[in-house]
Amino acid sequence: MTSIDFPIGPVLSTLDIVGIGLFAATGAVAAARARQTLITFAFFALATGVGGGTVRDLLIGAPVFWIEDTRPLTACLVIALLVWITPARLWRGKTLDWLDAIGMAAYAVFGAAKALSFGIPPVAAVMMGIFTACLGGIIRDVLAGEPSIILKPELYVTAAALAAALFVGLSAAGVMLPVAAGVSALAGFALRALAIWKGLALPVYRGG
Repeated sequence: MTSIDFPIGPVLSTLDIVGIGLFAATGAVAAARARQTLITFAFFALATGVGGGTVRDLLIGAPVFWIEDTRPLTACLVIALLVWITPARLWRGKTLDWLDAIGMAAYAVFGAAKALSFGIPPVAAVMMGIFTACLGGIIRDVLAGEPSIILKPELYVTAAALAAALFVGLSAAGVMLPVAAGVSALAGFALRALAIWKGLALPVYRGG
């Protein structure tokens, strides 16, 4: 599948960098909490940072981004090293949750945008945004042996869906892409922030 005339400008490219970097950081933080080696830090950072984008590219028929350009891999390794040498007190509490929230919002928008740039229909592009935003975190949690955030009622996938769907809707309505991207990422982050801060959650199944 070839790309169409849907420009990935500097704002969207920045969201891509932010998403990769922050997800890599959350992977390294998960390794830190498990008191792992530097090699494990690097592996967690790589798997979390590029995992969602890899699945997205395979599904939409795009060249896998880190094979074409190895700079994302280098960035993930540098971030793993930075977390390794940073005092452990900085990674306690909800640090991972907040890093993940920013990365999720940024990557949901970029994932939807990249899907649109390859001619993917709007609804499927929203799904690609969700996959891009959520799969890296799922991989991280599985590697760390922690319960995945998507198995908790606290809003997470919903926030990614909001960011991706809002971006697709605004861009279809003719809103300038930088504005659509910024508004959508902020909306997704705001919803996730409320979930972290107030424990905002969807109702769970109570069937008998």
